[in-house]
Parts: sequence; structure tokens; C-alpha cells
Amino acid sequence: MMIQERINTVEEFEAFTELPENADSLFEFIGGGIFEVPSNPAVSKIAMMIGALLLTFVQKHKLGHITGEAGGYIVSGERYAPDVAFISYEKQPELAGSGYNPNPPDLAVEVISSNRSDEHDKLRIKMTNYLAAGTVVWVVKPDNKEVEVHVSGEAVKIYRENDTISGDKVLPNFELKVADIFQK
Repeated sequence: MMIQERINTVEEFEAFTELPENADSLFEFIGGGIFEVPSNPAVSKIAMMIGALLLTFVQKHKLGHITGEAGGYIVSGERYAPDVAFISYEKQPELAGSGYNPNPPDLAVEVISSNRSDEHDKLRIKMTNYLAAGTVVWVVKPDNKEVEVHVSGEAVKIYRENDTISGDKVLPNFELKVADIFQK
């Protein structure tokens, strides 16, 4: 849900999010607009499943940090809250203790919560900026039980329920069965 329609600056966004009445809410700054991140239990469950599988792998191999939607990132000057993200120790040994992390993640997972056109418009803007920053993006589509993998300079790969996603260069040797994401 868009909170403010006019073009805002990063400074206005940060002042808005620091207001006492906004302390319990999570916001994104996308394309000059301030958006509240909606709550959705079904999306949260899918994100937690992916996050848990990533966390297990990343901790075992001591590769970096895994964050949920409350772990926001600065990407191309904007502020995003991916449902799940990975940033390597090599890129950033310690996460920011407050605000939005100053470096973009290596991997961002965005779980689609609706088929509304405004949601897809925001996602297109985020995708452009993620890819420009070198972030690999997994777009999870629960309605279709599929995952799109976006890598800068490569064709989009679509993985369906019987497929396995590879961590490729971001998480070598990591594999995720798409069916595992959508367990009942």
C-alpha cells in the first residue's frame, strides 16, 4: 500500500520512518514512493521455509548472513525489504545494527503476495535496481508454484515444482527443490 504519492527524497523517507507512529511498521522506498510492507501469513511461511533452508546451508559453510523482511537494504539509493536475503561475509563481515543495510544483498528473494498490477510495478522497479547492483533475485510465485531466477546479463530461468534451483555463483553447491518451498 502506497503511503505517499509524491516523489520523496531519501531524507524524507528516513524522517517518515522514524516518526513514533511508524515504529511498528516496515516501509520500502521504491521509485520515489513510500510503501508499507504488507503482512501476509502465507507469504511469510514460504519466505521462512526458504530462509530456513538457506540459513542451514550458509551457517554450515560459514558464508554470510541471512535476513528476513525486517532486514532492509539500500539498493541503488532506494530502501528495500526483501522477504529473504543473503549477503556474504566477504562483501560485509557485520550487518548494520540499525536502519537499512548500506550494501545490497548478493541474493534477494521476493515472494509475490498478490496479482495486483501496482505490486508488479513496484517489483519491476526493484528488479531493475537489484540487477544493476549485481544482486541475484528469486521471484517466488505461490499461485503458480514456480520461482523465477534473475541474474544480470542472463535470460530469466523459471523453475517449477519438480525442478531444483542451484545457488550458482552466489551460493555454490546450494540446491533447493522447488517442491520443498510449497510444502503443506
